[in-house]
Amino acid sequence: MTAQESLSIIAESLNNSRRDILRSSAKYFILWGIVLTLLSLSIYLCWHLSGNPAWNFLWFAMPVIGYSLALVLGKKDQGIPKSELGRMVGYVWTVFGAFAMCLSCIAVFAIPMHVTMIIVIIMGLAESISGVLLKNWPVIIAGFILGVGGAVFAMLVKSDAQLLIFTLGGALLAVTGLIVRHQYK
Repeated sequence: MTAQESLSIIAESLNNSRRDILRSSAKYFILWGIVLTLLSLSIYLCWHLSGNPAWNFLWFAMPVIGYSLALVLGKKDQGIPKSELGRMVGYVWTVFGAFAMCLSCIAVFAIPMHVTMIIVIIMGLAESISGVLLKNWPVIIAGFILGVGGAVFAMLVKSDAQLLIFTLGGALLAVTGLIVRHQYK
């Protein structure tokens, strides 16, 4: 086997891995998009109607709800071997989750900060990096729109309506999942 043939086999293997990961990831984009949309809309409505920002503590339920549902969805993926690329995408989202939880706790318990803007930026960044790793333009573009557009929205809106950026972000994640699902039927 020549070096060129070996490189061709490796490239084909990476492309197959990307397709498999994207096909599998579509349902998770949709899941997290729906969870984010419903939770952010619920928190916004409760805060808006009651005038009490303590409803923001419900954000800490998101990982419990999302990961529980993801475990149920992931049961069908049990027989699929894990690839290094799939692990890297998983690590990107794990790091995002860790940053989001830590920054939220710091904002609540220690140093007040503009946590909405920070989380929407790092969420958009995590999505865009996932798109780069998977060489998928809809994922890259959706992440960029979420991160940059969300930051601008967070700076312009100074009330509880800031939470609506996460509602729109969740919808964007779900639409991204639908696009990816359509691409890789």
